[in-house]
Amino acid sequence: MKNTPVAAKKSKRPSTVIKAQLKRDELVADLIETRRKIIDITSSFSPTEHDQVFLGIWSIKDLLAHLIGWLEANRKAVKAIRAGKLPEFYAYKDRDWQTYNARLVSKYKRESMVELLSAMQASHQKLIDSIQIIPAEELEQDYGVRFKGYKVTIARLLQAELKDEKVHYAQIEMFRNKAK
Repeated sequence: MKNTPVAAKKSKRPSTVIKAQLKRDELVADLIETRRKIIDITSSFSPTEHDQVFLGIWSIKDLLAHLIGWLEANRKAVKAIRAGKLPEFYAYKDRDWQTYNARLVSKYKRESMVELLSAMQASHQKLIDSIQIIPAEELEQDYGVRFKGYKVTIARLLQAELKDEKVHYAQIEMFRNKAK
């Protein structure tokens, strides 16, 4: 099946545009707030705790590298979807994205926590900026992109990003509570 873009069906109705803008604003605000919470909590750990494995094979530094990698991947994915193409990370889809996650951790992990947090903030801001310049109605637009029958949209991609970050925040919080 070809991934050809579906013609944009832009509504001229102000109420539709306003609803789309409100949804985008809410999603962006939630992404920003969740990221702030992750930065705040990870900044509270000691240097020893930064390297302590607490989530499968991951430490705080590994988890941050994972998040940075997905921010970068999703920024590229937004461009791909708008061009009617399947984001490249789908080529690596396996159980729980294990192979792709390992690649991301390897690529983005740094020894310095300061560097990791700085890279995470920069990557996050780039993703937010790229979302803000897209007309709000396009977030849920069907560009004809499918993965195993699943419709891939920018909104779904960002909602998956947010869900993943919230899950990871809760895991970090549990680690924090154990460490006390």
